[in-house]
Amino acid sequence: MIRLLRPYILAGAALLMLAGARGAVAADNPKEIHIDWATYNPVSMLLKERGLLEQEFAKDGIAIRWVQTLGSNKALEFLNARSIDFGSTAGAAALIARINGNPIKSIYVYSRPEWTALVTRKDTPISAVADLKGRSVAVTRGTDPHIFLVRALQQAGLTERDVKIVLLQHPDGKTALIRGDVDAWAGLDPMMAQAEVEDGARLFYRKPEANTWGILNVREEFLKDHPALVQRVLAVYEEARKFALPRRLRARAAPERDGP
Repeated sequence: MIRLLRPYILAGAALLMLAGARGAVAADNPKEIHIDWATYNPVSMLLKERGLLEQEFAKDGIAIRWVQTLGSNKALEFLNARSIDFGSTAGAAALIARINGNPIKSIYVYSRPEWTALVTRKDTPISAVADLKGRSVAVTRGTDPHIFLVRALQQAGLTERDVKIVLLQHPDGKTALIRGDVDAWAGLDPMMAQAEVEDGARLFYRKPEANTWGILNVREEFLKDHPALVQRVLAVYEEARKFALPRRLRARAAPERDGP
């Protein structure tokens, strides 16, 4: 369900930030760059599998340390704790975190996905959001699926108080649904697709335009101290994103050449 489309790089904001950072004296290069990988971010998985960042920074003697994040909430938690320098999240989650004081900058869009929907088992009578009233719903707070659920309830004239919220990390939410511990789940791909294929789960409410985009964030301090390194990470990320495109879209995304 995740669709990797033409790049939507936050070029203006990123360039302004990087230009401002150039005025400062760059700190010594770090010995390691800590970056997350996540199943909801296929570009990060490709980067890790192909060792593209390792190749880019080997000549500088900079190691790449990969940290798995299970959701936007974990990526943002790790960024705030300085456990990672780069973290991938949903756009809405990054915005809320920034408003709440998490010192991050959103610098790149790696996908425009439909990665969340409301899911139930094949044997429940749930067919619409209104049917969730009084029922239990698994959700990971502070993530795109959580925001998606809140908006869906609002459109149905409900709030979180009208349902029984069960706070679980995404993989545990899927397990709880299939096991029958909850009636519904604010799902996340690829676990959501897995539940469909392997367990017959039903996506009873979908709204692609209510999914926010996949965002790469960096710690403000790291951006300030190492703007050139951030530019290089972005360049490699974009290389991987283009490689991940289906061939027909990859050709369309290639820059036009002058002359024959």
